[in-house]
Amino acid sequence: MTIHVQKPGLLTTLQDSGRYGYQQYGVIVSGAMDRFAHKTANLLVGNEETEASLEITIIGPALYFETPALISICGSDLSPKIDGMPVPLWRPVYIKAGATVQFGSSREGCRCYLAVSGGIDVPRQMNSYSTYLRAGLGGFQGRALKENDRLSIKPITKLGAKMMERLGGNARDAAFGSVSWRVSFELMPAYEANPEIRVIPGAQYPLFDPASLENLFATEFKVQPQSDRMGYRLAGKPIHMREPKEMLSEPVTFGTVQVPPDGNLIVLMADRQTTGGYPKVAQVISADLPLLAQAQIGSSIRFRLVDLREAQEAYLMTELNLNFLKKSIQMHFI
Repeated sequence: MTIHVQKPGLLTTLQDSGRYGYQQYGVIVSGAMDRFAHKTANLLVGNEETEASLEITIIGPALYFETPALISICGSDLSPKIDGMPVPLWRPVYIKAGATVQFGSSREGCRCYLAVSGGIDVPRQMNSYSTYLRAGLGGFQGRALKENDRLSIKPITKLGAKMMERLGGNARDAAFGSVSWRVSFELMPAYEANPEIRVIPGAQYPLFDPASLENLFATEFKVQPQSDRMGYRLAGKPIHMREPKEMLSEPVTFGTVQVPPDGNLIVLMADRQTTGGYPKVAQVISADLPLLAQAQIGSSIRFRLVDLREAQEAYLMTELNLNFLKKSIQMHFI
């Protein structure tokens, strides 16, 4: 079972939930930028949430399926089509052998995730399938996909086989078949072009001057072209400490908001380093990381301060929604 990469797209890599347990050795976590979309795509094809998916950025690939498969595409709308017909997002899709999935440019957001039932057959490295491009680690040969790559698909899951059998009947004479339902908007993050991002205070929050903290929550910040999977650089009113302070490097994580000497914010993302020496004014809550991951270059971002309890409740709600989705799919197809 093979997928032939006819066009690689702008940046298409294999990602999973991340490479944990090795940060003490300087190995970064990496993983999917929008983990809600990544996990949901896997659940919709009967995979475990930890299976690898293709993270597709801004301009997508053309993928020729040499055998039938069960796929799902979640995240931003990159205008996917199968043999010229629009593909519905956020639902399982049966694709016939000989059909091609093609992506256009982004209609909204900047990343989508394509999962295949069974998963892409690549070796785990340090207990993860995730690609870390700078180190050539993980994924498909440690790099982004290239033209004429061939991706092997692992055996389909039992749940995936049942889904595929049922959806195959919906295809009839078309190149693919799907279902009439999709993941409810009520279960999804509140994706939007210019998101409001909730944060809790960072470790050095009290050391920033009051005027800067007021600007942090009262003004907008724009995502700059220098942004990538390692971090988003934001332009807006500079944020300054009460007085300059030398700091030792400290642990950082996905969503840490750092303030370098020029006062322009950097939000660390999936490929962030393991430690950082810039003061940390805030930390994006886990539930809002998908919103940040889908922000395009030029998007405006506003921050809203919340307490730890709201952050924890939002995280638990996200996990409950994913669990509800998983159970619902199992009940529907078993």
